[in-house]
Amino acid sequence: MMVRVYPIYRSLAPSGHSDGFSSTMKVQVAELHAPSNVIQSPEMIFTCHSIQDSHPYGIFYGENPLNSSFTLFLLDISLVIVIIQILRFLLKPLKQPRIVAEIIGGVIIGPSVLGHNKKFFSDMFPDNTQYVLRNIGLTGFMYFVFVIGVKMDLSLVKKAGKKEMYIAFAGMVFPFIIVVLAAMIMRQSMDKDLAKFASIGAISSSMAITSFPCIYTILEELNLLSSEVGRMSLSTSMICDAIGLNAFYAFEAAKQGETKPMAALYYLISLAVLVAFCVIFVGRGMQWIVDHTPEGEPVDQGYVIAILLLVLFMGFLTDFFGVAIATGPMMLGLVIPDGPPLGSTLVARCETIIFEFLMPIAFIFIGITTDVYSMAAAGWVQLAPLFALALIGYFSKLLVTAMAAVFVNVPLRESFTLSFILSLRGQVEILLYLHWMDKVIIGQPGFSLLILLTAAVTGTCTALISILYDPTKPYMVNKRRTIQHTSPENEVRIVLCMHDLESADGLIKLVEVSNPTVTSPFSIFALHLIELVGRAAPLFIDHEEQKLPSKYGSSEAILGALKLYQESQNSYLNLRTFTAVSPKKTMFQDICKLALECKATLVILPFHKEHLDMGGAEVVLAGVRSVNSNVLAHAPCSVGILVDKGNFQRPVPAISTENSVHHFVLLFLGGADAREALVFADRMAGNRSISLTVIRFLSYNFNGDNEMEKKLDDGLVTWFWVKNEKNDRVVYREVVVRDGDETIAAIQAMNDESYDLWIVGRKHGINPVLLEGLTKWSGNQELGVIGDYLTSVDLGSSASVLVMQQQIMRSNVGTTPSLLGIFPCNSC
Repeated sequence: MMVRVYPIYRSLAPSGHSDGFSSTMKVQVAELHAPSNVIQSPEMIFTCHSIQDSHPYGIFYGENPLNSSFTLFLLDISLVIVIIQILRFLLKPLKQPRIVAEIIGGVIIGPSVLGHNKKFFSDMFPDNTQYVLRNIGLTGFMYFVFVIGVKMDLSLVKKAGKKEMYIAFAGMVFPFIIVVLAAMIMRQSMDKDLAKFASIGAISSSMAITSFPCIYTILEELNLLSSEVGRMSLSTSMICDAIGLNAFYAFEAAKQGETKPMAALYYLISLAVLVAFCVIFVGRGMQWIVDHTPEGEPVDQGYVIAILLLVLFMGFLTDFFGVAIATGPMMLGLVIPDGPPLGSTLVARCETIIFEFLMPIAFIFIGITTDVYSMAAAGWVQLAPLFALALIGYFSKLLVTAMAAVFVNVPLRESFTLSFILSLRGQVEILLYLHWMDKVIIGQPGFSLLILLTAAVTGTCTALISILYDPTKPYMVNKRRTIQHTSPENEVRIVLCMHDLESADGLIKLVEVSNPTVTSPFSIFALHLIELVGRAAPLFIDHEEQKLPSKYGSSEAILGALKLYQESQNSYLNLRTFTAVSPKKTMFQDICKLALECKATLVILPFHKEHLDMGGAEVVLAGVRSVNSNVLAHAPCSVGILVDKGNFQRPVPAISTENSVHHFVLLFLGGADAREALVFADRMAGNRSISLTVIRFLSYNFNGDNEMEKKLDDGLVTWFWVKNEKNDRVVYREVVVRDGDETIAAIQAMNDESYDLWIVGRKHGINPVLLEGLTKWSGNQELGVIGDYLTSVDLGSSASVLVMQQQIMRSNVGTTPSLLGIFPCNSC
């Protein structure tokens, strides 16, 4: 081990700034001999550091690998990532967000828990390792705020309604005033640095500010981005940030001017230079990149690398000018156009490495800076004023926000949910606490206190949000919205969900063969679903009221195809188009909300299987199966899932003929879903170009039949047969089976490639005997057992499949079905 002696001049060290090392040995000049080429002076001291060998031969050569700074650095990173992942797993049932696990993980590895053992701390975090972790951690925070800045859409401030404006203003101004008044009352008992006017203003403004980056990341984890409360929270927090940052910079300038009045002016000039540089030069450069990127193509890799390097340069400029280090990267992120092509490319390329690698390193640094034992050493008298100000800030923010929301007619439960969301704390606040330590507003005991309060407040608020608010609750209605309960003479309202032009073609064809007529027209609400990438706030666009942003040009082709179809069916079909840009996890909320507001009878979805085998051809469909599963669980109406294999897209003649063009088969296994499928198939049978075969499966000796379900099935089947008895294009047969194997054998016997579309109910009410031995075999739960088999390679059918699920009534969950509503009626 070597010992190097470095001369350090006190005159060059700014007051209040540490040198980045936790343990140094300062030796007077008289005690050590400096090199001959070093000019000695009374102002010079020496700092000794142990430097570890960074290139060991290995443990098998008798060396300790932990003596290598690089090996130790890798061990520290691996250890904290493992601890954080374990904590995330353990805290997930408690609805705790990532930030809480990261803070706790950092504290565990720091001097508060494991690091309290001096041997462990000195071996795991020697001075040079701490130095590296600190700088990489700060870099992680810089890239974090940059990515969130890229996702932020400043137009939300302009689009925000009066409700958001009132809530944001009240939630900022009143807590700020309350904290300032409390600070003035307690000023005599405060530490001299904390008692300064600029310090009080900085702390009061930070307690009142609502941090958009923190709120966005937690709402994303809770799947609330597309909910009503989530959208209002994002808009409100954006307004709060716009107001609060101005206050923060004002008090920051006042803090700079405490030692030298001109420093405040220099600070404001530096801030103006940074803003001008970003808006005038960087903003135009980013727009040039967008303009020169071909439509539908990702941004060139060279531009991505240049922008990521520019993040480091902006961090250098902010530090160079003495501005808070996150300011530059945040400004850079804000001037980058969100969404495709530039914003989405940047987020997709770097989000994982930032969140999963750099941020854990940042929380190592936070953890080794947090020391609960320093709080005990400082004593309650010193920490009590800061603790009181923090609690007053949190509670005043919570109560004022809730009262403001109630005042603007937000329901009480949603008002408190909104107030809890706007009280969340996270990465931005932690950066502020670090900044306060640099500005000597607080010391390590105060920093440790605020870090623990951040974890406690955020963890408590997140748990209460999960308890108070269920975004799916409004979708479960108690009014019948099904095909079965819609009269054949009434309008049918259908929500069509599509991800690309290919899925749109199949859905349009399905609507066409479903026989819209003058007496029973279709109202189609076409929803194009786009995954939210590169922006934070979801979009929901009604094309009659709002123009689609050019960055989402892929919708134009889909909307064009729909409009062409509408023109050909002008008297039978009304069309209204929408586009939703949201995360995959919350897409179902946009679908269910649209179905609820439009009073839809049916939602039709394309099948979301990633790889669908079709006779050797592999078709990759957009999206994930979780979207369908969530819609099936929460839809306020019936749901159909179309597995489109492209085989029934032959054109239907404009003039009906006696010769059928399409041959459909309905497998009726009983239950509510099968009844919904039968009524929908009956509508199709009204199209003279469709021939329909209905196969009803019955169990041998009626084993396993539910008496009530059997009566409902018998009544509907009798109605169907009486209606179509003289229709030569409709065939009805019954098949008796003993178990699931015979059910599959009967289906295989029918598979002669003469059918273009299989129609089947999903699962509700099916006699379990008909599926005996098959339930564990099913791999796609959203299709049900039979639907999954019909799409599988085992059957080998090239026919498309339509799986139907009747609306799940809240009052019917876990109860016996009613005899009411056996036949299609006007009860809707």
